[in-house]
Amino acid sequence: MADIVMPRLSDTMEQGTILRWLKRSGDSVVRGEEIVEIETDKASMVYESDQDGVLELLAAEGDTLPIGHIIARTGAGGAGDAVTEPAEASAGPAQFPVGAAPTLQAEAAPITQEAEVQRAPTGRVKASPLARRIASETGVALEGLAGSGPGGRIVRADVQAAGSSAAVPADTPNVPDKPVPDNSGHSDGVGVAPAVSEVLRAKGQSTARELTRTQQLIARRMAESKATIPHFTVQVEIDMEECVAMRAQLAQHVKGAPTYNDMAVKACALALREHPRVNGSYRDGQIQLHSRINVGVAVAVEAEDSFDDALVVPTVFDADIKSLGEIARETRALAERVRQGTITPPELSGGTFTVSNLGMHGVDSFQAIINPPQAAIMSLGALTPRAVVRAGGIVARNTVFATLACDHRMLYGADAARFMARVRELLEQPAALTL
Repeated sequence: MADIVMPRLSDTMEQGTILRWLKRSGDSVVRGEEIVEIETDKASMVYESDQDGVLELLAAEGDTLPIGHIIARTGAGGAGDAVTEPAEASAGPAQFPVGAAPTLQAEAAPITQEAEVQRAPTGRVKASPLARRIASETGVALEGLAGSGPGGRIVRADVQAAGSSAAVPADTPNVPDKPVPDNSGHSDGVGVAPAVSEVLRAKGQSTARELTRTQQLIARRMAESKATIPHFTVQVEIDMEECVAMRAQLAQHVKGAPTYNDMAVKACALALREHPRVNGSYRDGQIQLHSRINVGVAVAVEAEDSFDDALVVPTVFDADIKSLGEIARETRALAERVRQGTITPPELSGGTFTVSNLGMHGVDSFQAIINPPQAAIMSLGALTPRAVVRAGGIVARNTVFATLACDHRMLYGADAARFMARVRELLEQPAALTL
């Protein structure tokens, strides 16, 4: 029999969740036939068999398993209809394991983690993986719950509502109800050491919330970035008067005129062509220079529950050779696919440089964290009228602060300064962006 293992479907994937089996144990499958839907840290995939045989399922819907773990087998004999317990993990991960080949599915929803799970072959209750995990942790029985999700599936909100209605909240005061004892032996109160329970009560009642898979990935990669990359930053103030004028002219003739962020993406792409080290990556003590200039654009994703909000960075591929209009249309389409949960892993992991913009929130400037293994990330603040000196006098000009965070293992101060000087030149004379 040939093993089918949890595949590595993206360069950041460490585990996957089986959302739905499309075949049952004992079913015959042929090469190219879809057999399972898998959720990764970025998207959902439909996995296809690359051989003929009879399928034996070894993992259940909702199981989250590491890369390389055996999830099914194909062979010549029948295996019955039951889904058995997962087998022991195989020796290691496989890039494209024997037994299946991935195809992208556009209905992925990695941001909310409420991907639909149909009824399993065993007939168990329909519930999302996240709902099952919360139910297990809180002791809520899924049987008997009315699902509010598509097709009547039970989602997180259903489990949380059942848990809150069954729980009796403790009458916990917000402050200690008696004087904190002096355990230090001093009569003047110096060195008072309150009991741990009293300190905890002083914060009120606390509720633990589990991070979504996307949030876990962001937390891990950002911690890795700050812990392993020697960051330094340079900042320039850019006069955007000409960009403001150009955008006003374009808006009169073009529906969906390019935004200032689109202009910044194009300016960075052209500057990256002239400064290839900024477009590189640091891996295993080596600098990798990339032939393509792919600019990632940070997009904030707002979930139904604000706790589940996330930051995703889709990629504008070959931004240096695309027109400003093409970049504008593509960034809007990418942002929409991110919010709909239909973005694909290649679109999330192919960037060679990143632009992050908080100007729309009124932030003047900020320092972004480098997205490893990229060499740098540029952050943009708000475009605001500011007093500047021109021809010996003070005038109001629309300016923006741009900050470049750099990996000092790859870039030095002079490298960053030259790159930012070119970006500023392109934005202050934006006619070159339209060529």
